[in-house]
Amino acid sequence: MAPAAGALLRTLAGVCLSAACIAPALASADGPGQALALDTKRSEIGFSLKTRWGQQLEGRFDDWRGDIAVLADGRHQVRLILDADSVEIIDSRAYTRITRGPGVFDVARYPEVRFVSDPYPATLARDGGEMTGILSIRGVQRRETFRIAAAECARPGLDCEVVGEGDVRRSQYAMDRWGYALADQVRFTLRMRALESR
Repeated sequence: MAPAAGALLRTLAGVCLSAACIAPALASADGPGQALALDTKRSEIGFSLKTRWGQQLEGRFDDWRGDIAVLADGRHQVRLILDADSVEIIDSRAYTRITRGPGVFDVARYPEVRFVSDPYPATLARDGGEMTGILSIRGVQRRETFRIAAAECARPGLDCEVVGEGDVRRSQYAMDRWGYALADQVRFTLRMRALESR
C-alpha cells in the first residue's frame, strides 16, 4: 500500500495492515454466493519496516481469518480479519511490545485489523495486477492498493501461492508515535492459499 499502493494490509491489514492485505482471487471457486476459505496454515501475512538506524524488522500476524467471496456477476472479493494482538516482530520481544502498544497498533483498544477488497475479476490471481480495497486500522479506514503478482501455476491459490504486496504509511492510521525510531512506511506481503472446496 504505499504511494505506489495508494490504497489489512498503502499492512498494515492489512494491515491490511495488509493489509493490507491483500489476498487474491482464485482460478477455481464455487458459483455466485459461495465463498472459499483461506488456508491460514499454509498462508502468511507479513510485513517489514525499517528503524531509523537502517535495521530491517520483519513482522507477521499469527492469527487471522479470511475468505474469497464469489459475487453474482462472477467477480471475487477478499475479506480479511487480523487479530492485532497476534502481531509479532520476529526475534525481537522489545519491538513486538512496541508494535502491540498504544503507539502503533494499540491492540487493547483496537483488537482487529480488517481489509475488504473491491470486487475484482476472477482472472486477477492468474494474470496479476492491482487490487484495491478498504483497510481498517485503529478505527481509521483508508483505500489502499495491493500489487498482485502473476501466478506460476494454472490454479493460483490452490496449486501455488498468490503473492501480493503493498506499502502503507503508519502516520495515515494514527500510528505516528515512535517516529524517532521507526520509519513511516510499512510494506505488507501476503502469500495466500485457499482451502479447496469438496
